[in-house]
Amino acid sequence: MASSDEPRHPPLRSFGRIKSRAIKPRQAALFDTLLPGIALPDPKAGPIDPTALAPDAAGVWLEIGFGGGEHLAEQASRHPDVLMVGCEPFLNGVGSALRHIDERGLKNVRLHADDARDVMTALPDASLDRVMILFPDPWHKARHNKRRLIQAETAAEIARLLKPGGVVRFVTDWTDYAEWALEKFRRTPGLERVGSPGDDWTTPWADHVITRYEEKRLGDTTPLFMEFRRV
Repeated sequence: MASSDEPRHPPLRSFGRIKSRAIKPRQAALFDTLLPGIALPDPKAGPIDPTALAPDAAGVWLEIGFGGGEHLAEQASRHPDVLMVGCEPFLNGVGSALRHIDERGLKNVRLHADDARDVMTALPDASLDRVMILFPDPWHKARHNKRRLIQAETAAEIARLLKPGGVVRFVTDWTDYAEWALEKFRRTPGLERVGSPGDDWTTPWADHVITRYEEKRLGDTTPLFMEFRRV
């Protein structure tokens, strides 16, 4: 048995590359001008209090892996009274999100350009109204399943962070990941599934935002939607 005072190993990376092509000049400039003002405090430096970031916010939503930021920016635009927290380690995606935020003049968004799990650890209990996980890296080969974002530990952490009545939304276009996530969430104390009409997994929520990534249909199925509520 490992000693309790031995250093803990960090979790396996649940995401792939953090950069592909060169970041466009305009987006690169926003890393210097816009990002410093909307970046979350360093989660490794201590706890993060969302109420201190936006005292007047009607709620706090977290998007884990916001891709190019289309969904995050649109939801922030629709809900200006909600603090939108977005985490994304892929720097090209962060650059795209910064462009969306700048063009829309959004004031209710905070970003973390790295692993969302660090932010989750730094947030207090019952601090989030909604967690959104749209099309996370599928790691669909069996030997890579351990790298999936949704694990028993992650689901338990989400349950800890949600306020009573708060929801986690999960979307994937890989059948086996949908089944995997369903099993993990169902086994998590404090979470109950919210059924869709007819329990049709392919029915999106009324306020769902379709992104360019979703339109590519890169998985093995049409997008599958599931939602769990904190009880």
